[in-house]
Amino acid sequence: MTLAALVDAGVDADQICAGIDSLGLPGVKLTFSSTMKGGFHATSVKIEHPEQHAHRHLSDIIQILKQSDRLTARQYELSLALFSAIAAAEAKVHGSTIDKVHFHEVGAIDSIVDIVGVAIGFDLLGVEQIISSPVPTGYGQIKIDHGICTVPAPGTAEILKGIPLADIPIQAELTTPTGAAIIATMVDRFSMLPAMTIEEIGYGAGTKNFPERANLLRIFVGELVSSSNTDYVTLLETNLDDITPEVIGYTKQKLMAAGALDVYSAAIQMKKDRPAIMLSVISQPADVERLEAILFQETETLGIRRHVLQRTIRARQTHTVKTTWGEVAGKLSLTPNHQSVFTPEYEACAQLAAEKQVSLRTIYRAAEAAYLFDGTQARPALPAANVPHDHDHDHDHDHDHDHDHDHDHDHDHDHDHDHDHDHDHG
Repeated sequence: MTLAALVDAGVDADQICAGIDSLGLPGVKLTFSSTMKGGFHATSVKIEHPEQHAHRHLSDIIQILKQSDRLTARQYELSLALFSAIAAAEAKVHGSTIDKVHFHEVGAIDSIVDIVGVAIGFDLLGVEQIISSPVPTGYGQIKIDHGICTVPAPGTAEILKGIPLADIPIQAELTTPTGAAIIATMVDRFSMLPAMTIEEIGYGAGTKNFPERANLLRIFVGELVSSSNTDYVTLLETNLDDITPEVIGYTKQKLMAAGALDVYSAAIQMKKDRPAIMLSVISQPADVERLEAILFQETETLGIRRHVLQRTIRARQTHTVKTTWGEVAGKLSLTPNHQSVFTPEYEACAQLAAEKQVSLRTIYRAAEAAYLFDGTQARPALPAANVPHDHDHDHDHDHDHDHDHDHDHDHDHDHDHDHDHDHDHG
C-alpha cells in the first residue's frame, strides 16, 4: 500500500520497476493499476513471481541488493535499513541473532519487491522529513509460519516499541512487519496532520475490504507552513493523601532517573475536604509502563490517570562554550523569529562552580556571555523544524495496515511532508 500510494502521489513507476528489475529476480513483474476502494479512487500494486519456498537470511537479502547496478547509494541504504529493522526484531523474538535469523514472510519475493520499491520511491520523492500519525495495529488472531498468534504479531510489536499506537476497532492485522519497519525506519516524528500547503495526495489500496472503513493508505506531499516541532508525550497523574513529603521527593528522584521528561507536584483538595498532593509525570510514550511501575511501587497509589498530549517544542541541540572558568555544556534553541538562544546546563554549571569555588550565578553569566560575545566560537546552524533532523519537509501517515499472512500488505497511513506523505499501511 505504501508503494502504491507513492506512485499515486506522483513517483515515477517506471523508475521503480527498473530498480526492481535490476535485482535479477527471475520471473518477477511489478504492475500498478487504478482501482476503487470504498468508493474512492486509488492505485494498487500487483507483484507476479514464480512459486518459491526459500527462507532467506539477511546475508541473502544483502547479496540480492548488491546484484543491482541501478540502485543509488541512498536506495541501497534505505533498503538495508528496512530489512535490518525486521531482522533485529525477528532475532529478538526468536532468541537468535541478526545473522542467523530466517526471514519468513518478509523473505519472500513479494516482500523484497515491496521493501526495495518503497526505498526507491521515497528516494525519488526527495522529501526532507516524514511525519506519521499514531499507528493502528488492529486486533484478533492471525496465522503465521509459527502458528496462531495475537495481533500485533510478535515481530511487529517488537518493531513498534516506542511508537505511539492508535486504537482502531477492526479485527484484522492492520500493521505488518513491513509496515512497522517503514514507520520505525523512515519516520522523523509522530503527529497529526501539521500545518502545511498540500501539493500532492496519494492513495494506496489494500487487498482487504472493511465494511465501515476504506482500506487505503494516504500520503500528503507538501510544504510545511510552520516551522514548529511537535510530538506526543504522555502525562501521568495520581492523587496522594496518605504519604509523607519525603516519599514524594524520593519518588520524584527515581522517576527522573528512570527517564521522565519532568516530574512536578501540586497541592489539591480531594473529596471530604482532604488536603492532598497531585503528582504529575511527563513521559515519552515508550517509558510509560516503567514509570507507572515506579509510581505504584513507591506511592502505593490505587490508580494512575493517563493523558496523551501533543506538544510544540523549539528546535534545539547540544552546544558547549568556553569560559574563563572552563567549558560549559548547554543547549541551543531557536526562537520563533529564528534567533538562537544558549541555555547552560545546571549540572555543568554546578560542577564547575564547585571546582572553581565561585558562585553558580558567576558560571551561568560567564557561559551566556561566552556565547553572546565571543565571535571566535563556532555557532552551529539550527534546523527550523524537527530535531535532530535538519528537515524542512513533512510526511504525515494515517496508518491502516491490512495484511494477509501470505503477503498482502494493507497500510492505512497518513504522511504529511514538506514533501509530506499520508500513508495507510497494512
